Amino acid sequence: SLLYPYGPHQGDETNPKHDDGTSEAIALSVPFTFYGKTYQTAFVNNNGVISFDKPVRQYTPDPFPLVDGYHFVAPFWGDVDNVLGGDIFYRQTTDPALLRDISQDITQYFPKSPFTATWALVATWDHVAYYGSTSQKGNTFQAVLTTDSKMFYIILNYWDIQWTTGAASDGDAETGLGGTPAHVGFNSGDDTNFYNIPGSQTDAIINITTTSNVKVPGRWVFRVDDFQMTEVDSPQPNNNGCWL
Repeated sequence: SLLYPYGPHQGDETNPKHDDGTSEAIALSVPFTFYGKTYQTAFVNNNGVISFDKPVRQYTPDPFPLVDGYHFVAPFWGDVDNVLGGDIFYRQTTDPALLRDISQDITQYFPKSPFTATWALVATWDHVAYYGSTSQKGNTFQAVLTTDSKMFYIILNYWDIQWTTGAASDGDAETGLGGTPAHVGFNSGDDTNFYNIPGSQTDAIINITTTSNVKVPGRWVFRVDDFQMTEVDSPQPNNNGCWL
């Protein structure tokens, strides 16, 4: 699996079963720099978003840049309903084995900037259902914030994506498709710096398990302190029009 270890046996906290819910405020033991600003509080929001300073309960995604000044990463911003199915986990960690794996992965993708992680926040959405679902479909994906205190990265891992849209976003209750599909990317809150992963808010986002910017299908990795690393390995369409 692309996903780093997660779950209660890893010491994870579990979000409440609440539609459009969120974690409690997470006091970051290591402040995280995102688009040139440093944050000390984060929220893991049920609807597929990790936000800084304030929670995000909006369930139908908007394209970036947002006009409301929110600053967040959207691993898969859509109308998750963990009351109907699935769990959302998170933990801050300094576990040496995990940090070693994260460090090796990032250094492999960005060899010009050797990286030794000292901290990570791991958030995982495990087989989460969508609002209004009449199916058993679930999405499993993960976001990892990590730093060595100088460089700041976010890793997005996609293991199983079976739906794109909740019923309140005009999605089909049986298929979880159509309407306004999920959005994936980053919003700095300054109206200038943002990034939309190709396929966001289109039906194609269901194929994110096959796309990448680091040549590992289902994984996207970005340096986010100044967001310069999007240029290292910009995705290119192959002959079938798929993003790799």
